[in-house]
Amino acid sequence: MRWALVKVCLAVTTMVVIAFAVPLGLVIKEMARDRAFSNAEREAAVVVPALSITTDRDQLERVVASAGSDDGMAVHLPASDGRAAVDLGRQRAADADIAAVRRLGRASTTEVPGGSALLQPVALSLGTVVIEVYVPESEVSNGVATAWAVLAAVGAALVVGSVAVADRLGVRMVQPARRLVEGAQELGEGKLGARVPEEGPSELRLAAVAFNSMADQVVQLLANERELAADLSHRLRTPLTVLRLNAASLGESAAAEQTRTAVAQLEREVDTIIRTAREAKPQTAAAGPGAGCDAAEVVRERMAFWSALAEDEGRKVRTAGVDRPVRIPVARTDLAASLDALLGNVFRHTPEGTAFAVDVHNGEDAVIVLVSDAGPGISDPEAAMARGRGSGTAGSTGLGLDIVRRLAESTGGDVRIGSSVLGGTEVRLWIQLDGREPVRRGHRGAVRRRRRAFAGRS
Repeated sequence: MRWALVKVCLAVTTMVVIAFAVPLGLVIKEMARDRAFSNAEREAAVVVPALSITTDRDQLERVVASAGSDDGMAVHLPASDGRAAVDLGRQRAADADIAAVRRLGRASTTEVPGGSALLQPVALSLGTVVIEVYVPESEVSNGVATAWAVLAAVGAALVVGSVAVADRLGVRMVQPARRLVEGAQELGEGKLGARVPEEGPSELRLAAVAFNSMADQVVQLLANERELAADLSHRLRTPLTVLRLNAASLGESAAAEQTRTAVAQLEREVDTIIRTAREAKPQTAAAGPGAGCDAAEVVRERMAFWSALAEDEGRKVRTAGVDRPVRIPVARTDLAASLDALLGNVFRHTPEGTAFAVDVHNGEDAVIVLVSDAGPGISDPEAAMARGRGSGTAGSTGLGLDIVRRLAESTGGDVRIGSSVLGGTEVRLWIQLDGREPVRRGHRGAVRRRRRAFAGRS
Protein backbone atom coordinates (compact mmCIF):
# COMPACT_ATOMS: atom_id res chain seq x y z
CA MET A 1 0.00 0.00 0.00
CA ARG A 2 2.82 2.39 0.88
CA TRP A 3 4.67 1.97 -2.42
CA ALA A 4 1.44 2.02 -4.39
CA LEU A 5 0.58 5.40 -2.87
CA VAL A 6 4.09 6.69 -3.62
CA LYS A 7 3.87 5.51 -7.24
CA VAL A 8 0.46 7.14 -7.75
CA CYS A 9 1.67 10.43 -6.26
CA LEU A 10 4.85 10.28 -8.38
CA ALA A 11 2.86 9.75 -11.58
CA VAL A 12 0.33 12.50 -10.81
CA THR A 13 2.97 15.04 -9.78
CA THR A 14 5.09 14.28 -12.84
CA MET A 15 2.11 14.81 -15.17
CA VAL A 16 1.23 18.10 -13.44
CA VAL A 17 4.82 19.34 -13.65
CA ILE A 18 5.03 18.43 -17.33
CA ALA A 19 1.65 20.04 -18.06
CA PHE A 20 2.78 23.35 -16.55
CA ALA A 21 6.54 23.36 -17.15
CA VAL A 22 6.51 22.62 -20.90
CA PRO A 23 4.08 25.45 -21.87
CA LEU A 24 5.85 27.80 -19.48
CA GLY A 25 9.21 26.97 -21.06
CA LEU A 26 7.81 27.68 -24.52
CA VAL A 27 6.39 31.01 -23.30
CA ILE A 28 9.79 31.95 -21.87
CA LYS A 29 11.43 31.15 -25.21
CA GLU A 30 8.90 33.29 -27.06
CA MET A 31 9.37 36.15 -24.60
CA ALA A 32 13.14 36.06 -25.15
CA ARG A 33 12.59 36.26 -28.90
CA ASP A 34 10.19 39.18 -28.56
CA ARG A 35 12.66 40.96 -26.27
CA ALA A 36 15.48 40.57 -28.82
CA PHE A 37 13.39 41.95 -31.70
CA SER A 38 12.05 44.78 -29.51
CA ASN A 39 15.66 45.85 -28.90
CA ALA A 40 16.28 45.67 -32.64
CA GLU A 41 13.26 47.91 -33.29
CA ARG A 42 14.59 50.46 -30.78
CA GLU A 43 17.99 50.46 -32.52
CA ALA A 44 16.27 51.03 -35.83
CA ALA A 45 14.22 53.88 -34.37
CA VAL A 46 17.47 55.71 -33.45
CA VAL A 47 18.38 56.09 -37.15
CA VAL A 48 14.99 57.36 -38.31
CA PRO A 49 15.49 61.03 -37.15
CA ALA A 50 18.85 61.20 -38.92
CA LEU A 51 17.27 59.92 -42.14
CA SER A 52 14.64 62.62 -41.99
CA ILE A 53 17.31 65.31 -41.68
CA THR A 54 19.93 64.26 -44.21
CA THR A 55 20.70 61.63 -46.78
CA ASP A 56 24.41 62.40 -47.01
CA ARG A 57 26.32 59.14 -47.15
CA ASP A 58 29.12 60.18 -44.81
CA GLN A 59 26.77 61.51 -42.17
CA LEU A 60 24.53 58.46 -42.40
CA GLU A 61 27.51 56.17 -42.08
CA ARG A 62 28.48 57.92 -38.84
CA VAL A 63 24.91 57.61 -37.56
CA VAL A 64 24.75 53.90 -38.46
CA ALA A 65 28.16 53.30 -36.89
CA SER A 66 27.07 54.96 -33.66
CA ALA A 67 23.69 53.17 -33.57
CA GLY A 68 24.77 49.68 -34.66
CA SER A 69 27.32 47.45 -32.90
CA ASP A 70 29.69 45.02 -34.63
CA ASP A 71 28.29 45.79 -38.04
CA GLY A 72 24.85 44.82 -36.77
CA MET A 73 22.95 47.52 -38.69
CA ALA A 74 22.58 48.44 -42.34
CA VAL A 75 20.58 51.18 -44.16
CA HIS A 76 19.34 50.64 -47.69
CA LEU A 77 18.55 53.92 -49.55
CA PRO A 78 16.46 53.69 -52.75
CA ALA A 79 17.53 55.12 -56.11
CA SER A 80 16.16 58.64 -56.75
CA ASP A 81 16.85 61.75 -58.91
CA GLY A 82 19.16 59.76 -61.11
CA ARG A 83 21.22 58.51 -58.20
CA ALA A 84 21.79 54.81 -57.68
CA ALA A 85 20.62 52.94 -54.59
CA VAL A 86 22.96 53.19 -51.60
CA ASP A 87 23.63 50.47 -49.02
CA LEU A 88 25.27 51.59 -45.80
CA GLY A 89 26.67 48.99 -43.36
CA ARG A 90 26.94 45.22 -43.72
CA GLN A 91 24.04 43.72 -45.61
CA ARG A 92 22.92 40.24 -44.51
CA ALA A 93 19.36 40.05 -45.84
CA ALA A 94 18.72 39.06 -49.43
CA ASP A 95 17.94 41.75 -52.03
CA ALA A 96 14.60 40.14 -52.70
CA ASP A 97 13.56 40.43 -49.03
CA ILE A 98 14.64 44.06 -48.92
CA ALA A 99 12.72 44.85 -52.14
CA ALA A 100 9.61 43.09 -50.78
CA VAL A 101 9.66 45.15 -47.56
CA ARG A 102 10.19 48.39 -49.55
CA ARG A 103 7.28 47.49 -51.84
CA LEU A 104 4.88 46.43 -49.08
CA GLY A 105 5.89 49.11 -46.58
CA ARG A 106 5.59 46.63 -43.70
CA ALA A 107 8.26 45.50 -41.23
CA SER A 108 9.43 41.92 -41.57
CA THR A 109 11.95 39.44 -40.23
CA THR A 110 14.01 37.04 -42.24
CA GLU A 111 16.41 34.25 -41.47
CA VAL A 112 20.07 35.02 -42.17
CA PRO A 113 23.27 33.06 -41.40
CA GLY A 114 23.87 33.11 -37.63
CA GLY A 115 20.50 34.53 -36.63
CA SER A 116 17.71 36.76 -37.98
CA ALA A 117 17.40 40.21 -39.51
CA LEU A 118 14.74 42.81 -38.79
CA LEU A 119 13.80 44.83 -41.88
CA GLN A 120 12.14 48.12 -40.85
CA PRO A 121 10.80 50.38 -43.70
CA VAL A 122 10.85 54.19 -43.25
CA ALA A 123 8.97 56.40 -45.74
CA LEU A 124 10.90 59.59 -46.70
CA SER A 125 10.58 62.18 -49.45
CA LEU A 126 13.20 60.43 -51.51
CA GLY A 127 11.41 57.07 -51.16
CA THR A 128 11.21 54.12 -48.77
CA VAL A 129 14.37 53.49 -46.80
CA VAL A 130 14.85 50.00 -45.31
CA ILE A 131 16.74 49.72 -42.03
CA GLU A 132 18.24 46.27 -41.44
CA VAL A 133 19.09 45.25 -37.84
CA TYR A 134 20.92 41.97 -37.30
CA VAL A 135 19.68 39.86 -34.32
CA PRO A 136 22.12 37.01 -33.55
CA GLU A 137 20.75 33.63 -32.37
CA SER A 138 22.54 33.97 -29.02
CA GLU A 139 20.51 37.11 -28.28
CA VAL A 140 17.23 35.40 -29.24
CA SER A 141 17.94 32.49 -26.83
CA ASN A 142 19.56 34.61 -24.14
CA GLY A 143 18.38 33.41 -20.67
CA VAL A 144 16.20 30.61 -22.05
CA ALA A 145 18.52 27.79 -20.94
CA THR A 146 18.79 29.26 -17.44
CA ALA A 147 15.02 29.60 -17.17
CA TRP A 148 14.50 26.04 -18.33
CA ALA A 149 17.06 24.80 -15.80
CA VAL A 150 15.24 26.66 -13.04
CA LEU A 151 11.92 25.16 -14.18
CA ALA A 152 13.46 21.67 -14.21
CA ALA A 153 14.86 22.15 -10.71
CA VAL A 154 11.53 23.41 -9.40
CA GLY A 155 9.72 20.50 -11.06
CA ALA A 156 12.16 17.97 -9.60
CA ALA A 157 11.78 19.56 -6.17
CA LEU A 158 8.00 19.32 -6.45
CA VAL A 159 8.21 15.66 -7.46
CA VAL A 160 10.61 14.81 -4.63
CA GLY A 161 8.52 16.73 -2.13
CA SER A 162 5.30 15.06 -3.21
CA VAL A 163 6.95 11.63 -3.01
CA ALA A 164 8.21 12.39 0.50
CA VAL A 165 4.75 13.52 1.60
CA ALA A 166 3.14 10.47 0.01
CA ASP A 167 5.68 8.22 1.73
CA ARG A 168 4.88 9.76 5.12
CA LEU A 169 1.16 9.35 4.48
CA GLY A 170 1.79 5.76 3.38
CA VAL A 171 3.73 5.04 6.57
CA ARG A 172 0.86 6.54 8.58
CA MET A 173 -1.52 4.14 6.85
CA VAL A 174 0.73 1.09 6.64
CA GLN A 175 2.06 1.02 10.21
CA PRO A 176 -1.37 0.56 11.84
CA ALA A 177 -2.20 -2.15 9.30
CA ARG A 178 1.14 -3.85 10.00
CA ARG A 179 0.49 -3.70 13.75
CA LEU A 180 -2.92 -5.25 13.14
CA VAL A 181 -1.30 -8.10 11.19
CA GLU A 182 1.33 -8.62 13.88
CA GLY A 183 -1.34 -8.64 16.57
CA ALA A 184 -3.36 -11.23 14.67
CA GLN A 185 -0.24 -13.40 14.27
CA GLU A 186 0.59 -13.13 17.97
CA LEU A 187 -2.97 -14.01 18.92
CA GLY A 188 -2.85 -16.97 16.55
CA GLU A 189 0.38 -18.12 18.22
CA GLY A 190 -1.36 -18.17 21.59
CA LYS A 191 -0.19 -14.81 22.97
CA LEU A 192 -3.53 -13.84 24.46
CA GLY A 193 -2.23 -10.48 25.68
CA ALA A 194 -1.70 -9.21 22.14
CA ARG A 195 -3.52 -5.93 21.51
CA VAL A 196 -3.36 -3.33 18.72
CA PRO A 197 -2.99 0.46 19.26
CA GLU A 198 -6.15 2.23 18.13
CA GLU A 199 -4.52 4.80 15.85
CA GLY A 200 -4.22 5.69 12.19
CA PRO A 201 -7.01 6.38 9.69
CA SER A 202 -10.59 5.95 10.89
CA GLU A 203 -11.06 2.60 9.10
CA LEU A 204 -7.93 1.14 10.69
CA ARG A 205 -8.92 2.52 14.08
CA LEU A 206 -12.26 0.76 13.80
CA ALA A 207 -10.47 -2.44 12.77
CA ALA A 208 -8.16 -2.14 15.79
CA VAL A 209 -11.13 -1.61 18.11
CA ALA A 210 -12.86 -4.69 16.66
CA PHE A 211 -9.67 -6.77 16.98
CA ASN A 212 -9.12 -5.78 20.61
CA SER A 213 -12.74 -6.54 21.41
CA MET A 214 -12.42 -9.94 19.73
CA ALA A 215 -9.21 -10.68 21.68
CA ASP A 216 -10.92 -9.79 24.95
CA GLN A 217 -13.79 -12.14 24.11
CA VAL A 218 -11.35 -14.93 23.24
CA VAL A 219 -9.58 -14.49 26.57
CA GLN A 220 -12.92 -14.55 28.40
CA LEU A 221 -14.09 -17.65 26.53
CA LEU A 222 -10.84 -19.46 27.25
CA ALA A 223 -11.07 -18.50 30.91
CA ASN A 224 -14.61 -19.86 31.09
CA GLU A 225 -13.49 -23.05 29.35
CA ARG A 226 -10.61 -23.52 31.78
CA GLU A 227 -12.90 -23.01 34.75
CA LEU A 228 -15.35 -25.53 33.34
CA ALA A 229 -12.60 -28.09 32.70
CA ALA A 230 -11.22 -27.60 36.19
CA ASP A 231 -14.68 -27.90 37.72
CA LEU A 232 -15.53 -31.07 35.81
CA SER A 233 -12.17 -32.60 36.67
CA HIS A 234 -12.65 -31.71 40.31
CA ARG A 235 -15.97 -33.54 40.33
CA LEU A 236 -14.11 -36.73 39.39
CA ARG A 237 -12.27 -36.71 42.69
CA THR A 238 -15.19 -38.20 44.59
CA PRO A 239 -15.66 -41.35 42.45
CA LEU A 240 -11.87 -41.69 42.27
CA THR A 241 -11.70 -41.69 46.04
CA VAL A 242 -14.29 -44.48 46.13
CA LEU A 243 -12.31 -46.48 43.54
CA ARG A 244 -9.09 -46.00 45.50
CA LEU A 245 -10.72 -47.23 48.71
CA ASN A 246 -12.24 -50.24 46.95
CA ALA A 247 -8.93 -51.06 45.27
CA ALA A 248 -7.20 -50.99 48.63
CA SER A 249 -9.45 -53.81 49.80
CA LEU A 250 -8.83 -56.12 46.84
CA GLY A 251 -5.89 -57.90 48.39
CA GLU A 252 -2.41 -58.54 47.03
CA SER A 253 -3.12 -60.15 43.65
CA ALA A 254 -1.60 -58.96 40.39
CA ALA A 255 -4.99 -57.71 39.17
CA ALA A 256 -5.47 -55.77 42.39
CA GLU A 257 -2.06 -54.16 42.06
CA GLN A 258 -2.80 -53.18 38.46
CA THR A 259 -6.13 -51.70 39.53
CA ARG A 260 -4.49 -49.63 42.27
CA THR A 261 -1.82 -48.47 39.79
CA ALA A 262 -4.46 -47.44 37.29
CA VAL A 263 -6.45 -45.53 39.94
CA ALA A 264 -3.29 -43.73 41.09
CA GLN A 265 -2.44 -42.81 37.52
CA LEU A 266 -5.98 -41.58 36.96
CA GLU A 267 -5.73 -39.38 40.04
CA ARG A 268 -2.47 -37.92 38.78
CA GLU A 269 -4.03 -37.21 35.37
CA VAL A 270 -6.99 -35.47 36.98
CA ASP A 271 -4.65 -33.36 39.11
CA THR A 272 -2.65 -32.48 36.00
CA ILE A 273 -5.81 -31.42 34.17
CA ILE A 274 -6.87 -29.21 37.07
CA ARG A 275 -3.44 -27.55 37.38
CA THR A 276 -3.20 -27.05 33.62
CA ALA A 277 -6.66 -25.50 33.45
CA ARG A 278 -5.90 -23.17 36.37
CA GLU A 279 -2.54 -22.11 34.99
CA ALA A 280 -3.93 -21.55 31.45
CA LYS A 281 -1.17 -23.67 29.90
CA PRO A 282 -1.82 -26.20 27.13
CA GLN A 283 -1.29 -29.84 28.00
CA THR A 284 0.61 -30.52 24.78
CA ALA A 285 3.31 -28.07 23.70
CA ALA A 286 6.32 -28.19 21.46
CA ALA A 287 9.34 -29.38 23.34
CA GLY A 288 12.35 -27.13 23.56
CA PRO A 289 15.97 -28.03 22.88
CA GLY A 290 17.03 -31.03 24.94
CA ALA A 291 13.45 -31.95 25.90
CA GLY A 292 11.49 -35.00 24.80
CA CYS A 293 11.58 -38.67 25.63
CA ASP A 294 12.63 -42.11 24.42
CA ALA A 295 9.74 -43.41 22.33
CA ALA A 296 11.01 -46.98 22.48
CA GLU A 297 11.09 -46.94 26.28
CA VAL A 298 7.57 -45.46 26.49
CA VAL A 299 6.25 -48.09 24.06
CA ARG A 300 7.83 -50.92 26.09
CA GLU A 301 6.37 -49.52 29.30
CA ARG A 302 2.83 -49.12 27.96
CA MET A 303 2.89 -52.49 26.20
CA ALA A 304 3.92 -54.09 29.50
CA PHE A 305 0.89 -52.44 31.10
CA TRP A 306 -1.57 -53.52 28.40
CA SER A 307 -0.08 -57.00 27.93
CA ALA A 308 -1.70 -58.25 31.13
CA LEU A 309 -5.16 -57.39 29.84
CA ALA A 310 -4.22 -58.79 26.41
CA GLU A 311 -3.23 -62.07 28.04
CA ASP A 312 -6.55 -62.27 29.86
CA GLU A 313 -8.42 -61.78 26.56
CA GLY A 314 -6.23 -64.14 24.57
CA ARG A 315 -4.72 -61.50 22.30
CA LYS A 316 -1.37 -61.95 20.58
CA VAL A 317 0.89 -58.95 21.04
CA ARG A 318 3.93 -57.94 18.99
CA THR A 319 6.29 -54.98 19.14
CA ALA A 320 9.07 -53.94 16.77
CA GLY A 321 11.66 -51.17 16.58
CA VAL A 322 11.92 -50.73 20.38
CA ASP A 323 15.24 -52.47 20.88
CA ARG A 324 17.21 -49.21 20.75
CA PRO A 325 16.56 -45.62 21.92
CA VAL A 326 14.40 -43.43 19.69
CA ARG A 327 14.43 -39.78 20.82
CA ILE A 328 11.44 -37.61 19.91
CA PRO A 329 10.57 -33.98 20.81
CA VAL A 330 7.47 -34.98 22.79
CA ALA A 331 6.85 -35.11 26.53
CA ARG A 332 6.81 -38.59 28.00
CA THR A 333 3.35 -38.20 29.53
CA ASP A 334 1.87 -36.96 26.24
CA LEU A 335 3.22 -39.92 24.26
CA ALA A 336 2.03 -42.33 26.94
CA ALA A 337 -1.46 -40.78 26.84
CA SER A 338 -1.57 -41.09 23.05
CA LEU A 339 -0.49 -44.75 23.13
CA ASP A 340 -3.06 -45.52 25.83
CA ALA A 341 -5.74 -43.88 23.69
CA LEU A 342 -4.81 -45.96 20.61
CA LEU A 343 -4.42 -49.23 22.51
CA GLY A 344 -7.62 -48.57 24.41
CA ASN A 345 -9.43 -48.24 21.08
CA VAL A 346 -8.06 -51.65 20.06
CA PHE A 347 -9.46 -53.30 23.18
CA ARG A 348 -12.72 -51.35 22.96
CA HIS A 349 -13.55 -51.82 19.27
CA THR A 350 -12.17 -55.31 18.46
CA PRO A 351 -13.39 -58.68 19.77
CA GLU A 352 -11.41 -60.69 22.32
CA GLY A 353 -8.61 -62.75 20.83
CA THR A 354 -7.79 -60.12 18.18
CA ALA A 355 -4.05 -59.68 17.75
CA PHE A 356 -2.42 -56.26 17.64
CA ALA A 357 1.06 -54.80 17.18
CA VAL A 358 3.02 -51.62 17.80
CA ASP A 359 5.93 -50.73 15.49
CA VAL A 360 8.37 -47.85 15.81
CA HIS A 361 10.21 -46.68 12.66
CA ASN A 362 13.07 -44.25 13.21
CA GLY A 363 13.94 -42.04 10.19
CA GLU A 364 16.27 -39.11 9.64
CA ASP A 365 13.58 -36.45 9.91
CA ALA A 366 10.63 -38.26 11.45
CA VAL A 367 9.60 -41.12 13.73
CA ILE A 368 6.55 -43.22 12.80
CA VAL A 369 4.60 -45.15 15.42
CA LEU A 370 2.21 -47.72 13.91
CA VAL A 371 -0.58 -49.29 15.97
CA SER A 372 -2.28 -52.06 13.98
CA ASP A 373 -4.73 -54.83 14.73
CA ALA A 374 -6.36 -57.84 13.07
CA GLY A 375 -9.90 -56.69 13.77
CA PRO A 376 -12.75 -55.88 11.38
CA GLY A 377 -11.16 -52.53 10.39
CA ILE A 378 -12.69 -49.09 9.94
CA SER A 379 -15.02 -48.71 6.99
CA ASP A 380 -14.86 -44.89 6.94
CA PRO A 381 -11.46 -43.55 8.12
CA GLU A 382 -12.41 -39.96 7.35
CA ALA A 383 -15.44 -40.18 9.62
CA ALA A 384 -13.25 -41.66 12.34
CA MET A 385 -10.79 -38.76 12.03
CA ALA A 386 -13.69 -36.31 12.08
CA ARG A 387 -14.89 -37.95 15.29
CA GLY A 388 -11.36 -37.56 16.58
CA ARG A 389 -11.71 -33.80 16.08
CA GLY A 390 -14.46 -33.59 18.65
CA SER A 391 -17.62 -34.87 16.94
CA GLY A 392 -17.95 -38.04 19.01
CA THR A 393 -20.74 -40.49 18.19
CA ALA A 394 -22.57 -42.99 20.36
CA GLY A 395 -20.13 -45.00 22.46
CA SER A 396 -17.21 -42.64 21.76
CA THR A 397 -16.27 -39.22 23.10
CA GLY A 398 -13.98 -38.53 20.15
CA LEU A 399 -11.14 -37.49 22.50
CA GLY A 400 -8.78 -40.43 21.88
CA LEU A 401 -7.82 -39.67 18.31
CA ASP A 402 -7.97 -35.96 19.09
CA ILE A 403 -5.25 -36.41 21.73
CA VAL A 404 -3.12 -38.33 19.23
CA ARG A 405 -3.70 -35.76 16.48
CA ARG A 406 -2.75 -32.79 18.67
CA LEU A 407 0.41 -34.58 19.76
CA ALA A 408 1.47 -35.18 16.14
CA GLU A 409 0.56 -31.69 14.93
CA SER A 410 2.54 -30.09 17.77
CA THR A 411 5.69 -31.42 16.05
CA GLY A 412 4.58 -30.72 12.47
CA GLY A 413 3.41 -34.29 11.86
CA ASP A 414 0.01 -35.86 11.36
CA VAL A 415 -2.15 -38.94 11.95
CA ARG A 416 -3.47 -41.27 9.25
CA ILE A 417 -5.84 -44.27 9.41
CA GLY A 418 -5.54 -47.14 6.94
CA SER A 419 -5.54 -50.91 6.56
CA SER A 420 -2.88 -52.97 8.32
CA VAL A 421 -1.02 -56.04 7.11
CA LEU A 422 -2.78 -57.92 9.93
CA GLY A 423 -6.08 -57.36 8.14
CA GLY A 424 -7.58 -54.73 10.42
CA THR A 425 -6.93 -51.08 11.20
CA GLU A 426 -3.61 -49.29 11.13
CA VAL A 427 -3.15 -45.91 12.83
CA ARG A 428 0.00 -44.13 11.77
CA LEU A 429 1.38 -41.49 14.16
CA TRP A 430 3.92 -39.31 12.30
CA ILE A 431 6.20 -37.34 14.66
CA GLN A 432 8.37 -34.78 12.90
CA LEU A 433 11.84 -34.38 14.40
CA ASP A 434 12.84 -30.97 12.99
CA GLY A 435 9.50 -29.16 12.95
CA ARG A 436 9.22 -29.16 9.13
CA GLU A 437 6.17 -30.19 7.18
CA PRO A 438 6.02 -34.00 6.88
CA VAL A 439 7.26 -35.47 3.60
CA ARG A 440 4.76 -38.20 2.85
CA ARG A 441 5.82 -39.26 -0.64
CA GLY A 442 7.39 -42.71 -0.61
CA HIS A 443 7.15 -43.23 3.15
CA ARG A 444 3.95 -45.23 3.09
CA GLY A 445 5.34 -47.80 0.66
CA ALA A 446 8.48 -48.10 2.77
CA VAL A 447 6.39 -48.52 5.88
CA ARG A 448 4.34 -51.24 4.18
CA ARG A 449 7.50 -53.14 3.20
CA ARG A 450 8.90 -52.88 6.70
CA ARG A 451 5.61 -54.02 8.18
CA ARG A 452 5.59 -57.10 5.90
CA ALA A 453 9.19 -57.82 6.95
CA PHE A 454 8.24 -57.56 10.62
CA ALA A 455 5.19 -59.77 10.04
CA GLY A 456 7.34 -62.36 8.24
CA ARG A 457 9.85 -62.50 11.09
CA SER A 458 7.09 -62.85 13.64
